[in-house]
Amino acid sequence: MACLLVSVTAVTLCSGALVTTYDAAMAASDWPSTFGHNLFLYPLGEWFWGPWDLFLEHGHRLLAAIVNLLTLALVAVVWHRESPATIRSLAIAAVVLVVLQDLLGGARVLLDDRTVAKVHACTGPLYFAVAIAIATLTGPRSRLPASLFKVSAAMSWAAASLVVAAYLQLVAGAQLRHLDATVDPAAFGSLVGLHLLGAAAVMALSLFAFGLSWSGAGPAVRRWSLLVLVLVTAQILLGCGAWVVNWGLPSDWLPAALVPTEAIVARSPWGAAVVTSHVVIGMLILGAAVVLAIVSGVLAGDSRHDRQTKRAFA
Repeated sequence: MACLLVSVTAVTLCSGALVTTYDAAMAASDWPSTFGHNLFLYPLGEWFWGPWDLFLEHGHRLLAAIVNLLTLALVAVVWHRESPATIRSLAIAAVVLVVLQDLLGGARVLLDDRTVAKVHACTGPLYFAVAIAIATLTGPRSRLPASLFKVSAAMSWAAASLVVAAYLQLVAGAQLRHLDATVDPAAFGSLVGLHLLGAAAVMALSLFAFGLSWSGAGPAVRRWSLLVLVLVTAQILLGCGAWVVNWGLPSDWLPAALVPTEAIVARSPWGAAVVTSHVVIGMLILGAAVVLAIVSGVLAGDSRHDRQTKRAFA
C-alpha cells in the first residue's frame, strides 16, 4: 500500500509540475467542483478531448483525490497492523499534509494567488518525502540491509543534511517557478543566487556522502549515495537547460552556426519537457535522500521494536 501511494504521488507531482509549466492552474476557476460538476463525474469527452490546460488541471485534481483515498487506506492498514510509533507518526503526518495540500490547491484556484501557489509547491514534495519514508520503513525486514545500523555518525549527519538541503532547494526553486512577471530585477537576482547556492550545497553534500559511503558502510548505503549523486548531476544539467528555455542564452556566447533560428520557449514540447523534468528530478533527489538517510540509521531509535530489529539485522 505504501509503495502504491508513492507511485501515485509521483505521478501526481509530475502532473502538478506540468500544470505550472503550462500555467494551467486556472483552467477551471471553481473548486472542489470542475465547472459545477462533481470531480469524478465531469464529462469524459469534455475533459479528455477538451483544451490542453483543462486536461492537465482536471487530471491533476483526479490524481490528488486518488492520493487522498490511498493515504486514508494506508493509515487504516498502519493502525490495523499495530505498527511502531515512528510509522504511526509518519502516517499521521501524511494525513495532515495531504489535507493541507488539498486546501492550498483549492485556495490557489479560488484566490488565484501566486503566494498560495508557492506554498502549495513546497508541501507536495514534503508529503512525497513522508510517503517514501513510510514505504522504506514498512518493507519486509529480510529486504533491509545488514548495514542499517553500522554506519558512522558522519554518514548519518551527511545523509540527514542532504535531506534538508534537497528540500530547501525545492523551496527556492518553487519561488522562481511562480514569480510574477513584474518582479523587481534585484529580487529575481537574489532568488537565482540563492538557488545556485543551494545547488552547490546539495552537490557538495552528495559528494561528501558518496565519499563517506565507501568507508565501512554497507552496499545499500553506497548504492543510494551513488544514485543521489547521479540525480544531482543530471539535475544541474537540466537546470542549465531550464534557464535557457525560460530566459534564453546570449547569442554572443555561441558560435554563429549554433545560434537557434527560432526562439526556444518554455511551453514548447521540448521546453516543457526540460523544465518539468528539472522539477521532477528535484523531487526524486529528495526521495532518494530520504531513503539514504533511513538506511544510514537516521531514524534508528531505542524503542523495543528498534532493539529487536537491530538484533535481527545482527
